[in-house]
Amino acid sequence: MGDTRGFLKVKRRKPRYRPVGERVKDYRDVTIPPTDDVSRQQASRCMDCGTPFCHSKCPVGNYIPEWNDMESHDQWRDAYRLLQATNNFPEFTGRVCPAPCEYACVLSINDDPVTIKENELSIIEHAFENGIVKAKPPEKRTGKKVAVVGSGPAGLACADHLNQAGHSITVFERDEEPGGILRYGIPDFKLEKSVIERRIDLMEEEGVKFRTGVHVGIDLKINKLTREYDAVCLAGGSRVPRDLKVPGRDLKGIYFAMGYLTQSNRNISGQKLSKELTIDVKGKKVLVIGGGDTGSDCVGTAIRQGAASVVQVEVLKKPSDNRPVDQPWPCYPNILKTSTSHEEGCERVWTVNTKEFIGKDGNVSAISCEHEGRPLKIAADIVILAMGFLHPEHKGLLDDLKLDYDQRGNVKTDIKMMTSKKGVFSAGDMRTGQSLVVWAISEGRRAAHNIDKFLMGKSNLPVI
Repeated sequence: MGDTRGFLKVKRRKPRYRPVGERVKDYRDVTIPPTDDVSRQQASRCMDCGTPFCHSKCPVGNYIPEWNDMESHDQWRDAYRLLQATNNFPEFTGRVCPAPCEYACVLSINDDPVTIKENELSIIEHAFENGIVKAKPPEKRTGKKVAVVGSGPAGLACADHLNQAGHSITVFERDEEPGGILRYGIPDFKLEKSVIERRIDLMEEEGVKFRTGVHVGIDLKINKLTREYDAVCLAGGSRVPRDLKVPGRDLKGIYFAMGYLTQSNRNISGQKLSKELTIDVKGKKVLVIGGGDTGSDCVGTAIRQGAASVVQVEVLKKPSDNRPVDQPWPCYPNILKTSTSHEEGCERVWTVNTKEFIGKDGNVSAISCEHEGRPLKIAADIVILAMGFLHPEHKGLLDDLKLDYDQRGNVKTDIKMMTSKKGVFSAGDMRTGQSLVVWAISEGRRAAHNIDKFLMGKSNLPVI
């Protein structure tokens, strides 16, 4: 560290956002990126701590103190090299990761933590803008072919890693464009799709092939895939949503969050749907059930679509503003998190247990619920269920392969991430259940290591 007392001289700078009145009129990124000077100053706050606990909470094992030090000294190229060594896609995690590393920052014991997430994003964006990021195809090919099914963060990380090892990689995606949840599940105001396309273009230049609009198991039989490829990695995600089966569930106007967000993202990209299929919230009272990130994304989307009002309810009690005593540092604490979408105009209600959907003329008009032990009725023209996901879709590909499932319905693998069918591996939410983008990237990297070892007998790819 160049200045071990930097944290005493520079205070944490909060992320900057575009004014609410401006950003709700479009779907562009809500953040205002810091200048290089600001990023260098913030990076200088990283302490020369004896044990950097930020490592322990980073699923990809980022070299956080090291690249913070390089960034603070204007050594952007070296910072990028070190960042890329552990994280295939820092431009994704730098935008959508909840930054568990910051809650484990030693400085956060009695001060504001280092802006690790923002510093990470500054490094990768500086590298892209200044031509530091360049395609690097492998010098030689191994002659081995690997099929990756699913182009979400786990599938992309697995494909990118295996391509670096010299294998010939084809990524199969059933949707029109690659990206999975990154493209179809996360709104543009958090992750603009040009960011994804920039990375896909780079991967294609390095030799990765993408076949979109191919539903493996239907358009392409899995037996054909296992015959033509030396190994297969299943990274299709966890797509079966958790439902709320209470009286009135069959009323019209009740939708799953992912269907709503996917439709919005398709519309923004220029894919127009018929009026009959469009979820129209303009001028309507929208109720989002579920208090997580997906629910927050639905809130921001509904506001931009002109909803008359947006209410978000959560079955759990309201978290405290400060770290609970039973969740001491460096644990990731359950504290109140207010997103940019919440700041744009949303009523939030906690400890709400939905008992019934109330309807009028076949359409939902309200929910009947219990709130802090008392009955409560909340009006709603549109209800969006954002309560997470159960497991991957079994029917089709997974059942055709006759794969084993764990107790939660996820694809069961051994310690080497191989499924019950030899040569077929699995990674990401399909294997672990719903999780973070950064965990999916970590999963993809681990799967790549194990696949490389399966094909070659050994592997030089890092385990995480």
